[in-house]
Amino acid sequence: MVKKDFKIYCDGACQGNPGKSGSGLAVYYGDKKPTLVYGRFNANGTNNTAELNSLFRALEIANEYINENVQIFADSKYAIDCISVWAYGWKKKGWTKKGGEIKNLEIIQKAHNLYDKLKDNIELKHVKAHSGIEGNELADRMAVYAISSETIGFKKHDYDNVSDVLEY
Repeated sequence: MVKKDFKIYCDGACQGNPGKSGSGLAVYYGDKKPTLVYGRFNANGTNNTAELNSLFRALEIANEYINENVQIFADSKYAIDCISVWAYGWKKKGWTKKGGEIKNLEIIQKAHNLYDKLKDNIELKHVKAHSGIEGNELADRMAVYAISSETIGFKKHDYDNVSDVLEY
């Protein structure tokens, strides 16, 4: 079987911090048009929780396609570092850190455990936010849409043209 390019862009948005938050993803598989996903609305979330939720959902999707070459792109260095760098030290110390509590610990633990299982088969990459990268822009639009639609669970967004979505 020929492996296809599999790219997942994930992003979080928050209106106020804390405030209404949501997560979005753009999933590219081969040369098909991207699948857009939105959800995880929280009436009192933060930007960091929204970013972590989108990254965790990206990992869940990657887990379904583990035999593919999966790249996950996030514009949150915080979310990437939480699950792929800092979590190893926190875990060794019983999920504690110097200087106080680990914020967003529950989602960090779930995302880290899945990342740790997948790390040899996926690649996490940081991208600059709002820099014109289509996948990141689409994920951002979906995160904002999750807020306006107040969608709790993740749903696919139906659309005809990418350019229409980018105009949201």
